[in-house]
Amino acid sequence: MSVVTVYAVFPDVAEAMRIGRTVVEERLAACINVLGPCTSIFLWDGAVAQSDEAPALLKTTLARADALVQRLAELHSYEVPAIVVWPIERLDNGYAEWVENELR
Repeated sequence: MSVVTVYAVFPDVAEAMRIGRTVVEERLAACINVLGPCTSIFLWDGAVAQSDEAPALLKTTLARADALVQRLAELHSYEVPAIVVWPIERLDNGYAEWVENELR
């Protein structure tokens, strides 16, 4: 199975939902889970910054991961968005088949 998770952080739930719907409609991701708001503390321009954000998990195939990352970056409002591909070690075969079938 070639399913991976893409983790991305958005400035708010509305942007996560808008971009998530777009990439699902474009069949770059089979699914997005928009998680509850979180607080991020990070270095930006040499200073410590803090922001409320909306993390999300997207499921896609390894073959579509690069295209998904590129599209997320194009649609994202951040200058440098956090977008990371995570491998999946094990998953239910039925779920893996669903993801792969949706992205064919």
